[in-house]
Amino acid sequence: MNESLIACPAVLALELAEGERPSRLELTRDEAQTLAALIADDLRALLPGVEDSRFALAGALFDGVELLRPGFPVFATLEELARRVPRVTTAGGIVSFGTHEGHMPAQPLVPDMVYADGPMRLMPWMLLAPADLAESLTERMEVELVGRGEASAATADFIMRTLGIRLEHARYLSRDDLLALTCVQYEHVNLAPLWTVLEAALLTPYREETALGSRGLPLHYADGRVGIPGPAAWFAASGSRRDNPAHEFAGTIFELRQYAALLAAHHVPLHLEGAPASTAGYLVEALAEPDASLPTPQFYAHEATGLGIAAITVAQPVPGRARVLAHGYPLAPDALGPMLDALAERYGCDLDIHALGRVLLDDQATLTAPAPALH
Repeated sequence: MNESLIACPAVLALELAEGERPSRLELTRDEAQTLAALIADDLRALLPGVEDSRFALAGALFDGVELLRPGFPVFATLEELARRVPRVTTAGGIVSFGTHEGHMPAQPLVPDMVYADGPMRLMPWMLLAPADLAESLTERMEVELVGRGEASAATADFIMRTLGIRLEHARYLSRDDLLALTCVQYEHVNLAPLWTVLEAALLTPYREETALGSRGLPLHYADGRVGIPGPAAWFAASGSRRDNPAHEFAGTIFELRQYAALLAAHHVPLHLEGAPASTAGYLVEALAEPDASLPTPQFYAHEATGLGIAAITVAQPVPGRARVLAHGYPLAPDALGPMLDALAERYGCDLDIHALGRVLLDDQATLTAPAPALH
């Protein structure tokens, strides 16, 4: 019987009053059961006939990035657990999951405290509908929830009392509504190109997708990850048109850091084309191997306002020029140290860092290092 049920995923979106933060992110079993009964009452009013479906609730508060990941692991886990529970043991086909002795029943249902400070918290739920009802139920969810899906006063009051918070709104949204809302949010902060590849990773992971960042940096989704060209090589090929190349390059790195942070939050790996995907929080654009006959490779730090160290160049100082071996881009806040360690091991660098105080580009808009004076 369970195999014939179709999952219709959704969320209860909680918009917190300004300055509010839940006392905790998980409900106990009993609390989740009480809330599930209240939500089921709300849904009976919104979606007549919903009683023919099984309702399942995860009693935990998530950020949107945690729910919108390839394979939708939170929803997939909720569905798997809900299918295991025999219908005859659940009152009215209502299933809920909360903590027992401080633990949720499965790790994907545990919210990450890293994302706990957002102004909107999302509680996942779903309907497991008989196959002959699923399509019409899904269509009604898309219309009714976004149109008039405000949670009842009883439901909102229980959440506020239980978690010690004030709410501006508590509203039911389908998962497709959540995707659409996230799309609008990303477009509003000029991240539409990133959403293009994220949407592919979520909804059509078997297809390739391309987009251009607002500064022209190409993004290419394929095989579960997003690839970009080496920033320095790409910028040199397109930088001659720019009025202030150093400023523009710093802007490209700023945008890349935004992309990297959101891709990491959505669990979509980022990599340089031709290199393995990395979760280390930095990227290395390798150009050449060290020449043992030349001086020891050195670190040169390119700096920009608002970025700190935008990039590290590894170069062997040769009189009259610098032989550039690699560029490293620290994208995550804590990535600089591990990146320097990895570069030092790979290239045998002197560990001293030469701060340049600016982004240093040559006449071809290529990221470079200072050339030692000729003697």
